[in-house]
Amino acid sequence: MKLPRRNFLHLAGGAAALPALPRIARAQSYPSRPVRIVVGFAAGGGTDIVARLIGQWLSERLGQPFLIENRTGAGGSIATEAVVRAPPDGHTLLMVGTPNVVSAALYDKLNFDFIRDIAPVASIAQSPHFMVVNPSFPAKTVPQFIAYAKANPGKISMATGGVGSGNHLAGELFKMMAGVNILHVPYRGGAPALTDLLGGQVQVLFGDISSIEYIKAGKLRPLAVTTATRSEVLPEIPTVGDFVPGYEESSFFGVGAPRNTPGEIIQRLNKETKASLADPKLKARLFDLGAEPLSMTSDEFGKLIVKETEKWGKVVKFAGLKAE
Repeated sequence: MKLPRRNFLHLAGGAAALPALPRIARAQSYPSRPVRIVVGFAAGGGTDIVARLIGQWLSERLGQPFLIENRTGAGGSIATEAVVRAPPDGHTLLMVGTPNVVSAALYDKLNFDFIRDIAPVASIAQSPHFMVVNPSFPAKTVPQFIAYAKANPGKISMATGGVGSGNHLAGELFKMMAGVNILHVPYRGGAPALTDLLGGQVQVLFGDISSIEYIKAGKLRPLAVTTATRSEVLPEIPTVGDFVPGYEESSFFGVGAPRNTPGEIIQRLNKETKASLADPKLKARLFDLGAEPLSMTSDEFGKLIVKETEKWGKVVKFAGLKAE
């Protein structure tokens, strides 16, 4: 039987669309159960705070709980490996950040390749670190801190959220550029490091957004912010670069998924995450934390990850850092 041309084209067009139907249905039915967002650092730290903000938003938008699971250790690598091994169905996600891009240079042997095995989903925010000291510490400015450190080499303890964490890299960059010898004290996350700084067990921390409330309350003394320009949320604090020319550092936060996660699920998560960054309430919350929304496509986020991997790989090599 010979079909009229109009009917033939209609049927042909319908057949061509058939492969897309399962993909569309899969995206629309996602998520079908609770989703885990795995965080490689302790509860209460900057990465955890951002994860809970975006998790709450996604829970409300997508109708399933987005649950935060903290798996600490090895600069976030334990969490990363857990996600790499998870089924690529969008129900296990990873909070991605600066520590992840450092791992390849910091660890001799990893059971994964971060760029290959984790698919970039969505960027969320970028934020500075704040160089903070316990109020009992004698230095009140960065120049005073540097002078004290040079007069007392190896006697100042610098807390970090672990080897390869964002605040560790910020501190190592400062040590290298300021020419000071400071003792590194790694913790299993930024929250316990912050607790010991508040208690006076350590003297300095390049704190993330979780330290801002303590700065505002007068429980920590801020010396400087690590970005090239001052923080809008705490504009009275000078930059490290004001005293150490050329110094600049910031951390980024985002979401990743196991490789081979369907593209339509990644794009849906990217769309919803970008929508969250346009929400005035969530933007205000990030701003209060000293973080700046970072809205990108998944491809753009992937390029940022590659760029940051190259940058921090050079710093790790120059400083001779190795995982402990």
